[in-house]
Amino acid sequence: MLMTSISCVVLISLLVRLSGAICPQGCLCISDILNCGSLGLDRFPNPLPFTTSVLDLSHNRLTWLAAGSFYGLPRLHTLQMSHNRISLLSPGAFHNISSLRYLDLSSNKLQVLGKYHFQDLPALEVLLLYNNRLTRVESNTLMGLGNLRMVYFSLNQITDFPFFSIRKHSHPNLVTLDLSSNRLFRLPIDDIVVLPVAVQKGLFLHSNSLECDCSMYRMFWHWEQKGYPSVKDYKDDYKCLMYGEPQISINFLRSSHFFENCTIGKMISLISPKADKIVYEGEQVRLDCTGTLNGEDLSYSWITPHQENISQLIQNGSLRLNQDGSLDILAAQSIDSGVYQCTAVDNTRMINESREVNLTVVAQHSMEGSFNTGYTTLLGCVVTLVLILMYLYLTPCRCGCCKPPPPSPAISTFGEDRCTLTSIFAAPSTDRLKSKSQTDRHVVFFEPLMMGKNGHPKAAFVVEQTKVKSEVPLILGRGAQL
Repeated sequence: MLMTSISCVVLISLLVRLSGAICPQGCLCISDILNCGSLGLDRFPNPLPFTTSVLDLSHNRLTWLAAGSFYGLPRLHTLQMSHNRISLLSPGAFHNISSLRYLDLSSNKLQVLGKYHFQDLPALEVLLLYNNRLTRVESNTLMGLGNLRMVYFSLNQITDFPFFSIRKHSHPNLVTLDLSSNRLFRLPIDDIVVLPVAVQKGLFLHSNSLECDCSMYRMFWHWEQKGYPSVKDYKDDYKCLMYGEPQISINFLRSSHFFENCTIGKMISLISPKADKIVYEGEQVRLDCTGTLNGEDLSYSWITPHQENISQLIQNGSLRLNQDGSLDILAAQSIDSGVYQCTAVDNTRMINESREVNLTVVAQHSMEGSFNTGYTTLLGCVVTLVLILMYLYLTPCRCGCCKPPPPSPAISTFGEDRCTLTSIFAAPSTDRLKSKSQTDRHVVFFEPLMMGKNGHPKAAFVVEQTKVKSEVPLILGRGAQL
């Protein structure tokens, strides 16, 4: 049994070695290099040795890449597929070759690039896509390619490119971005001038029909003065279209007289969105000067609402300027309220960016006053509610539960009711109304009960006998019935 198992293992290892050594028909296999170029292939050769690290499939008739096309090639780091007819890249086409560093898809028929096309290639360093039919590059096409160094989009039909997706933190190694010979017209200058300096030096934009304007000319003029190879080496190929009928194409780097009215020596100015901050008096607050500019050569300056000397305030200890340009107010006061303006300057790229921060400092007594006002209002509502409940649910005392008041001549005129207040405020019964409808009625004016000198209560009200012909009781005063 043991010998059988050992035999199976040996057989399997031999088969694996044989399969790795098999070279597809017509291809050239040299060590770990597999060359299947210029064979007129319209489908992938099979099998592909798993030891392959360099695969050349250029100059064939391949039309698309299906998902898992390169399954079983864990060592592959160079893939050449130029001069085919590829127009479609399926999601997952480059799955299982995450070690790929060089990819050549030039001279094909690709039209659109999306995010999913290269998301399985985190180690990719060089990407060649020139001489295709690309019209659009999605904003997240190059997302996740942190090791990318060179990208070539030349000789396509691209009208717009997402420059804003290229930043130092996302593509720290990028040194070449070739967009020459496309259909770019209006450049997003604000996005281009904040690109890392290494990218600007290797940004090729020649042989595009650009729009002639001062901002475009100023940017390229600065790059030429600094000797950027992307401009210096292709100076004769930078052209722009002048307005008019018909439009005239001029070599703007050699026709400076067309831009005499442009202040080329002036810095390019950017404006960041305004920010608002609200703090309480006595608190420490930090005002940020963060924007799109980044780099080690930035300098910062602040202007306070009262045009005060920042250096003196820093020496006094009331302010602190940090290395990232942010400004700390150690103990904010009401007088510190207002608009603070920060300016970041990049002298290398001739760019400045300004940002405003509107600071509002709320005094502590204003906060306490607001609290007291709210507390008083709440207390008044509670007291009012209690009084209303007492009025609705605490009924007057009945005769059976309270001690009758001392007899009074004035009170005795109301009959034999032993509880005067109950008799006054209680609604008259039907029998009493009928029995008294033909009798004299008494008009009663009552006043607060007062004590006499001998300790006996005075008459609580004055009674004046008046004949009333109406059969309905006349009620005067609050609850007094006749």
